[in-house]
Amino acid sequence: MPHILLVEDDESLARNLMRYLASDGFYVTHARGQTDGMQAFGAIQFDCVLLDISLEDGNGFSVCTGIKEKSDIPVIFLTASSDEACTVAGFEVGADDYISKPFRPRELVARIKNAMRRYNVSSAPPLLQCGNVCIDTARGLVTKNGSELFLSALEYRLLLLFFSNKGMLLSRDRIADELWTVSGEFVGDNTLNVYIKRLRDKIEDDPQEPKILKTVRGLGYKAMGG
Repeated sequence: MPHILLVEDDESLARNLMRYLASDGFYVTHARGQTDGMQAFGAIQFDCVLLDISLEDGNGFSVCTGIKEKSDIPVIFLTASSDEACTVAGFEVGADDYISKPFRPRELVARIKNAMRRYNVSSAPPLLQCGNVCIDTARGLVTKNGSELFLSALEYRLLLLFFSNKGMLLSRDRIADELWTVSGEFVGDNTLNVYIKRLRDKIEDDPQEPKILKTVRGLGYKAMGG
């Protein structure tokens, strides 16, 4: 499952775009600004970046420059700034494509796939692992010490979210927002508590002393382990 970093401060657009890309076989991590985007990029391996120019902090040109200095992956500007100067500036800082809003979703997906092909990005889904738990995203299979774990659809999406952002702190609000985006159902605090507990009961050797899914008190959760 190709992993896309979406840097976009329009929450409504980001939510709809994440839902559409998920339905087309992509996994998306959303960052709202330059700081969050670069932090995510430094912690996770992505296959492509979708990037707005106007962000809540900083700008897309700086993000693109920072990404291209550190990694050779496709960067696509997705922005309402369609004048010639912005387009030229985008390509000058290393962008691989420039798409103006509003855009056609199917065309966007085609351009993402085309950009990844140019970089020889494999579409083969990766194995994601923390400790002794592994997700085979090709088959939707979760194993612990080689034995299959049986998860509900929402448990699987929650585990995939944590493993795809291993080592990163995820706030409860962000977790609820991303799960709602994928499932189309609102995930409140009580529901999230239930699913965190169920997940720990299945993946942890000792759910009372979790080693994989750690709580950062007052802030959220993070997945740990090699």
